[in-house]
Amino acid sequence: MDKPVYAGVDIGGTNIKIGLVDDRAQTLAYESIPTDQEHGPENAAERAGEALARLIESAGLKSDHVVAIGLASPGPMDLKKGILLCPGNLPEWHNTPLRDLFATATGKPVNYENDANAAAYGEFWAGAGDRFDSLVMVTLGTGVGGGVILDDKVIDGAHSCGGEIGHIIIDASDEAPLNTLGIRGTLEGYCGSYGVVGRAQAALSDRFVESSLRDTVAGGEELTPLLIANAAEAGDALALKIVMDTARYLAIGIVTVVHTVDPEAIVLGGAMTFGGAGHPLGEQFLTEVRRHTEARLIPSLRGNLPIEFAKLGGKAGYIGAAGLARASGM
Repeated sequence: MDKPVYAGVDIGGTNIKIGLVDDRAQTLAYESIPTDQEHGPENAAERAGEALARLIESAGLKSDHVVAIGLASPGPMDLKKGILLCPGNLPEWHNTPLRDLFATATGKPVNYENDANAAAYGEFWAGAGDRFDSLVMVTLGTGVGGGVILDDKVIDGAHSCGGEIGHIIIDASDEAPLNTLGIRGTLEGYCGSYGVVGRAQAALSDRFVESSLRDTVAGGEELTPLLIANAAEAGDALALKIVMDTARYLAIGIVTVVHTVDPEAIVLGGAMTFGGAGHPLGEQFLTEVRRHTEARLIPSLRGNLPIEFAKLGGKAGYIGAAGLARASGM
């Protein structure tokens, strides 16, 4: 093989995704292994190195075909030093020199990046944003993450906090909900899964509000975004309002980012897009995001901002990590 190959490693709280990716963003081989965070980062790095060796063999490659590793993990981190600081879903890995551990375990140079930024770069390189020179990706899940790509570069920031879109303030009132960091009125506090559930619980606390969710929860089911989405699809007015309000809050955050960095496009990804592309509720959600965003943009930007769903799904992180290793020139 005369063209270089890169390995992308995407670390999550449950699994580590590892893929071999060629120079055109095509996946040549892939494996997922348990994170087993309780056994520590050294153990995970060793097992990832073993998985990489298996992937190289299964793809019919030699080790020296793999030029570099792109490593992505949750934050916070110190990217310049390659240190993972104190991620909430990896409590046994705090203050770990993660970049060096994976370099030792794989015998390859490692480019280290925030997982949301890596996913954004994946969509930029090979997904919904591949026709643009810049984009902002917003990931909706338990929290709200994001990544900003301008002129083929991820904006990491001076303190490795670039793209922390979930912490944008969209409500300055003293009664605004708290997020997981104890900050009031953030985009995550309204649009993360716990924020969506919290708003539904607050609405249901009014005994005069009618909703099928009340009986469902009283019957023992946990109130979740999926339960809310299913009720909305079944015609529950309160549930549909919660989903559409989420679109409106998300639009407020998007407008703030757009007026700051002026990207060519916005890409929405993550597990909580209410079905996503092609799904009736997902498409209704996207339409509402577009409508509220357009109404709040300065006039020169109206009609000039595509907002699309991501295309790569769970592959975006490792593909983007590999792409960033490629872009680093390692």
